[in-house]
Amino acid sequence: MNDQERLELEAATFRRLLDHLGEHTEVQNIDLMNLASFCRNCLSKWYSAEAKERGLDIDYESAREIVYGMPYAQWKSRFQTEANTEQLEKFDSQS
Repeated sequence: MNDQERLELEAATFRRLLDHLGEHTEVQNIDLMNLASFCRNCLSKWYSAEAKERGLDIDYESAREIVYGMPYAQWKSRFQTEANTEQLEKFDSQS
């Protein structure tokens, strides 16, 4: 595999991950953090940081819209639920 093929595969895989997360809005960010130590917000931060490394101006909120597939406030009002005690305790124990 050459560098261009690797780049294209990685990009396609990332798009597939975003599609998968978009199809599974029932999975809350705190669940992702508890299970994998990253969430949609982490992906957004990484996206923005990588853009800046390449001289592109993609701020955190713009990256969030890319990752969430809509403005974050809209996603939050439509899909985010309040974290329960168990989720919060698990999250706090990992910090």
